[in-house]
Amino acid sequence: MSSPTLTGKVANLIRRDILMGELKPGQKLVVSDLKDRYQLGASPIREALVQLSWNQYVELAPQKGCWVTELTNDHLNDLFNSAYIVAGTLLPQAAESANEEWELELLTSYHKLARIQCGHSQQWQEMEEKHYQFILALNNAAKNTSMKRFFDELLNQIRRYYYACGKQDSACFPIDIHKCEQIMKLVLARKIEFAKDEFIAYLKQIHRDFLGCNARLV
Repeated sequence: MSSPTLTGKVANLIRRDILMGELKPGQKLVVSDLKDRYQLGASPIREALVQLSWNQYVELAPQKGCWVTELTNDHLNDLFNSAYIVAGTLLPQAAESANEEWELELLTSYHKLARIQCGHSQQWQEMEEKHYQFILALNNAAKNTSMKRFFDELLNQIRRYYYACGKQDSACFPIDIHKCEQIMKLVLARKIEFAKDEFIAYLKQIHRDFLGCNARLV
């Protein structure tokens, strides 16, 4: 059995390549190929694949093998429906525990996002990363660390759809800078119920955009 640390590192490598679309939806994952790809032994790779199956990055079938989980509307709906519930709980918690350090983090993450112009020189990947950091920053002051980790996991699963849509058509990338600014200002003004409603509405807007994009992907 491999050490937990090594298995975790291997899982992160494979997970990263799935998120970025380097390992494609539906692609069969063969241990011997992954050994060559990552220059690692078979044991940590097998254990990493089991870990990744727990969070639905891959699917394991006895006697059949392992595949990258497909991008489907049902999977997308599950992710977003869970995200609505968690976001609606975390954002009020974050506002209640807010301090100057969190406010600075939120402002900084927004300004980093706003400086990037999507669609030029393939900057959509950088924009996606900054958007992810901004969404995380909205909730970072919340004290429920387990729920924050779960929300982060949901966002990372959703990021697979960002990369799939962005690689297909970066001009249609579903990020609304003005909506992000509006949510940030409501949060900083402590208008929490309005901020929560706008945040969930924004997630629903992204959800609708992805459903349209995913219809062309599958």
